[in-house]
Amino acid sequence: MVDRVRIAVIFGGRSSEHHISCVSAGSILKALDPRVYEVIPIGITPAGHWVLAPNDPDRLSIQGAILPTVDPQAPEVVLSVDPTAAGLAIHRPEQSPQALGRVDVVFPVLHGPWGEDGTIQGLLEMAGVPYVGSGVLSSALAMDKGFMKALFQQAGLPLGPYEVITDAQWRVDQDGALARARSLGEVVFVKPARAGSSNGITKVSDPGSLVDAITAARAHDPKVIVESAIDDAREIECGVIVDGTPKASRCAEIIVRSGHDFYDFEAKYLDDSVDLVVPAKLSPEVEATVQALAIRAFEAVACEGLARVDFFVTAAGEVIVNEINTMPGFTPISMFPRMWAASGLDYPALIDHLVRDALRRGTGLR
Repeated sequence: MVDRVRIAVIFGGRSSEHHISCVSAGSILKALDPRVYEVIPIGITPAGHWVLAPNDPDRLSIQGAILPTVDPQAPEVVLSVDPTAAGLAIHRPEQSPQALGRVDVVFPVLHGPWGEDGTIQGLLEMAGVPYVGSGVLSSALAMDKGFMKALFQQAGLPLGPYEVITDAQWRVDQDGALARARSLGEVVFVKPARAGSSNGITKVSDPGSLVDAITAARAHDPKVIVESAIDDAREIECGVIVDGTPKASRCAEIIVRSGHDFYDFEAKYLDDSVDLVVPAKLSPEVEATVQALAIRAFEAVACEGLARVDFFVTAAGEVIVNEINTMPGFTPISMFPRMWAASGLDYPALIDHLVRDALRRGTGLR
């Protein structure tokens, strides 16, 4: 037991994806073999307070329509950023800090800003603690859909039409920003540039509701991306992990049934309105194309560890890259682990692979 890997699973966070991060963490906590790993669960409250959470996966599950959250009353925990003495300590009022000792590796299962965007990756680099997933630069680039798509274009990947509206552009030239958005067609999707789990996304079919959609997206992020709808396209996903070199999983398809215009937050997590088909019913040629493009997208953003790449496949068989997610959901219904299970790597083996990859990679320039 003394040789167990000490792993800190960090979850929650300040973004609008706080609750889904908690659900993902619960699944990971349940999958970590206690004979191999000594687990230290660390929750970050919506206000940004770090606490020592109980190692109880059931408390991090969705109960009906009630989403889990990090308990702000739990003991405060601090991670040292001194790489010569990296470790954790509990801080309680009017008491001396209680050392929790070293951390061998961190699984930062944080979704969205202040976690998935390079911020916590930078903190862990300073502390000299290895961590699962991409580094500072690739995390930041993949989080920002505008920069991500610019890199995809540079790499020659097939994309749909889009426009980015920055905060300054919206405040200084709203008419010009609206004109660019309307040039994309009658039906568009308006999204926060740096958010996930479909938070703040609106499908706009009426040009008169475009301002409201942008306002809704700006409630999550002052930077907004507007994308042209791809007619009659299938939504396909593909996972990538690193095993010496990047490897692509079997593909999956999301089929949204009646009641939702698209794969929104409620369809993803709160009701039974989607069919998740794993593996997707694609021809071998189309699946091979998706897998090759997934690896190219992974490399275009210089990702590490893992990513999920999302695609549209048209009726004519054209494959279009939508976006990449460097810390995809790890909930029981999440596509990333399901795709790897269909590829021969079950959930506990997948988690173990990602942790071992992080320990092998270490920190620093690479």
